[in-house]
Amino acid sequence: MNMNYRFTQLSCNRLIALACVLLMNPAWSQNQAESLPQLDVTGVREGGQGFLSPNKVLAGDELQNKLSGTLGATLANELGISATGYGAGSSRPVIRGLDGARVQILQNGLSVGDVSSISPDHAVASPMQNTHQIEILRGASALLYGSGSSGGLVNVVNDRIVTSMPDAVSGALNTSYETVNQGKTANIELDAPAGPLALHFDSAISNSNNYRIPGFAEQGGPNANWSINPGQPVNIPYSGKLPFSFSNENSMGLGASYVRSDGYTGISLERMNHNYGIPTAEGGFIQQSQNRYDFAHQTNDPFEGFSSVKISAANTNYQHTEFTNNGVASTQWNNTATEARLELAHKELLGSKGILGAQITGATLNATDLSTNNYAIVPQTKSNATALFLVEEGRYGPLKTSLGARYSYTTQNPNSGTQFPSASSQEFVPTSYGPPSLQSRQFNLMSYSAGGMFDIAKGYGMGLAYTVSQRAPSAQELYSYGPHDSTATFDIGNANLSTETSHNLELSFQKSLGVIRSKASIYRNQFSNYIYGYYTGAYSQANENFSVVQASQANASIQGAEAELSYNWNETGVGGRLFGDVSQGTFTAGGNLPLQPAPRLGSELAYQRNGWLTSATYIYSYQQNKLASWEIGPTPSYNLVNANLSYTERIGKVNWTGYLILKNLLNEEIRYATSPMAVRLYAPQPGRSLMVGVRAAF
Repeated sequence: MNMNYRFTQLSCNRLIALACVLLMNPAWSQNQAESLPQLDVTGVREGGQGFLSPNKVLAGDELQNKLSGTLGATLANELGISATGYGAGSSRPVIRGLDGARVQILQNGLSVGDVSSISPDHAVASPMQNTHQIEILRGASALLYGSGSSGGLVNVVNDRIVTSMPDAVSGALNTSYETVNQGKTANIELDAPAGPLALHFDSAISNSNNYRIPGFAEQGGPNANWSINPGQPVNIPYSGKLPFSFSNENSMGLGASYVRSDGYTGISLERMNHNYGIPTAEGGFIQQSQNRYDFAHQTNDPFEGFSSVKISAANTNYQHTEFTNNGVASTQWNNTATEARLELAHKELLGSKGILGAQITGATLNATDLSTNNYAIVPQTKSNATALFLVEEGRYGPLKTSLGARYSYTTQNPNSGTQFPSASSQEFVPTSYGPPSLQSRQFNLMSYSAGGMFDIAKGYGMGLAYTVSQRAPSAQELYSYGPHDSTATFDIGNANLSTETSHNLELSFQKSLGVIRSKASIYRNQFSNYIYGYYTGAYSQANENFSVVQASQANASIQGAEAELSYNWNETGVGGRLFGDVSQGTFTAGGNLPLQPAPRLGSELAYQRNGWLTSATYIYSYQQNKLASWEIGPTPSYNLVNANLSYTERIGKVNWTGYLILKNLLNEEIRYATSPMAVRLYAPQPGRSLMVGVRAAF
């Protein structure tokens, strides 16, 4: 199948019509009590309440069937979410066409503390194997955690700090094997009571070789002569297995909690090591490690009018070293981050419950060129932020409301003694570019959100939400000056960048009762001073003709739609769903935003009964030909078919599950339009694969 998609006004009208049709089905058969939504400080969970801000929670069997080695790959086919793809080791979620610093990643409600937002070859430092739940938050709920998450926020929950006393030792074991990369995974998790303490232990290990690909690694075959940098056409002959697509990871987590009748106090620690390849045309690999320490304390009903007070903190020591394709260490990145939060949840007041709180964050980023012992790409930068926030949810008859506000004072303080190389030494052609000034910057950020979901009939709701989100430029956007091998660019920051502001308006519809359910939304995200990397047309002869990319700002917008129709979903018997999403980003002055996801349509059929669970998913991703002026394309369309089968039986006190997961059954060539050209043109996603495994829970 070879189809071209055009995001025309007619397409928009059809999507809006589809959204309305999905909601007009009159079938509903259940009676649901309407109550005030419950706030949860680890994220807003879907519970049939029709919360106005679109969100997704992956947990249970659904999470296990979609769980992959990276966060991006786990979420890649969710509604409105795509991913970057740097082999098997690094993949980050892209939400509604936004990625990097615009999609904040948390672990148990606190920043993950890595450098994955700087570049897509930097893996998210949150191990997946023992994850209990993944939450995607937007709108007011996201303002609990950050002001710059204009795309959304992803919270990975592993429950290392146990919040309720287990009655006995409980846990889970899992082991699996995958054919496409000879991937072997094993993990264990245990919770146990020890007097007044609740103890936790988890460990995981995964090892995978270079994965098999359909056809050639290079898009269009080995004679495509792609030249992503001026005068530097690159051809690679690889087929069969993709070099530098391996991934090896191990992790261990420990936790201890003192559980009281009115709350808990707990600590946890994590050690993670990850060695993975970077499958660009030149190749290379990264060795990543992280130590993380968490603290959490909660007291319920601490004083009149408040239901809980929670204090949480995390300290992260992150490091990774980048190696060339012949094993020479070239660059080392370090990030030390500390974060602390105070949250006060108040009881119902004038029909509304809410959380108010404060947060402080501090981080020091270092990148060192190991051949010169000088800075690499970004000078040492200390970042600090102080924030106050308030989020409210309420019900007033048929209207559910959500309000949120967050003020943040943020500073970026680079090492003013950094010695940048001279512009002449970089041999720029045809135009020379000097380094940015090393001036400290301060930003006052004010973000807020308001919305409501109106019950137009029992089980039918219509919602409207408006969110303003402000983001300060990151250290690399302000102060970068140097070559970046994994993107094949020479990056130049702009110390004069101003605050980026997003105005997001979203209209949503849903049918939340009955065997047939549906939800749909249309949105427009208008940006002032959108920060992006502008390809100047110049290149650096001293750095393999890498294209000069300068941090720039312009007004822009992203508009899109999402819709889903389901039948008997997640219930016994046969279930099915149809879904689709589309978004398109453009500059106000003309032209397309870079790295935008392709539109998709999909369907899924499932069956579960008496311990059996099986499903099959088909997704058609359209060709992406709406590219930025400097992007090479188009990105080809593809058909993705995945399937799974599992059977669970309780033997004694243990629930045993055997499972099969089949991925990319059609062995399609899959390339993500959201991945930079340096990897997208030379590294497709894995080919056909079968995973077999056994889980035991007790």
